[in-house]
Amino acid sequence: MRSLAGSSAEPRLAIQSEKNGSTYLSGPRGAKPARVFSTRNIVIYGVLVVAAIYWLIPLYVMVVTSLKGLPEIRIGNIFAPPLEITFEPWAKAWDSACTGLYCEGLKVGFFNSVKILIPSTILSIGIASMNGYALSFWRFKGSEVFFAILLFGAFIPYQVMIYPMVILLRELGLFGSLGGIVLIHTIFGMPILTLLFRNYFASVPMELFQAARVDGAGFWRIFVQIMLPMSLPIFVVALILQITGIWNDFLFGVIYAGTRNFPMTVQLNNIVNSAQGVKEYNVNMAATLLTGLLPLVVYFISGKLFVKGIAAGAVKG
Repeated sequence: MRSLAGSSAEPRLAIQSEKNGSTYLSGPRGAKPARVFSTRNIVIYGVLVVAAIYWLIPLYVMVVTSLKGLPEIRIGNIFAPPLEITFEPWAKAWDSACTGLYCEGLKVGFFNSVKILIPSTILSIGIASMNGYALSFWRFKGSEVFFAILLFGAFIPYQVMIYPMVILLRELGLFGSLGGIVLIHTIFGMPILTLLFRNYFASVPMELFQAARVDGAGFWRIFVQIMLPMSLPIFVVALILQITGIWNDFLFGVIYAGTRNFPMTVQLNNIVNSAQGVKEYNVNMAATLLTGLLPLVVYFISGKLFVKGIAAGAVKG
């Protein structure tokens, strides 16, 4: 009899039969182990590594430059780590960098951005979630036409609406105020958010809504007690989209907010593009990192829920 260990064929297992006690040979069972260093894996991870390096190099340059003093920056080696780490550029960018006529740093713009962000995000998400819920379960005559018009508004370039919105805010007495810029962000964020919420609620089984109606639940009770607890992923998506869009906005801020209500991005532009005095690249880099810190933190905290919500709120028929 040929020895199992000395066989050059595929490895075989000795299986004891439960019926007659005889032993027979059987081939290996289960899925074939995947090769770690296959050509496919090498290509995929190679592309990912190259893309990561491409996107992280500018961030690395910004960070190391923001931690250097001006004498070290003038040496010209932008990729070299700082010989002596200093946080003075960060302190100056926050507290005393000149943003035009005022040398108050980014802190004024930060608090203006917070005052704009919080009410704009709450209003736009609150209204859009109710719109999506109503368009999914409480359809009225002409609801599809209304949704089509609202969806059409999501694809109109912002630049087309700048002058009409200036006239509207002027007539309302809100031009150059925080209330005016909050209204602008609420209006322009509503179409795309309504689309996301409507498609998300459309994936909820209609039987759940009908059962709630049979039990006597009305519009608000169903929305608050049934729909909202099920909608955390899409709310996270809407939250990230609004925080990122509103915080990073420059166009609306520079036009509608007024000189004393400029958000952080406008203040950053004024610092970086200042034509007076010595060009302080370390302060510019520190100001840029401070401006982009909040959206990055929000995304990294809720990244998994963002991907899940995007998949759940994808465009459906």
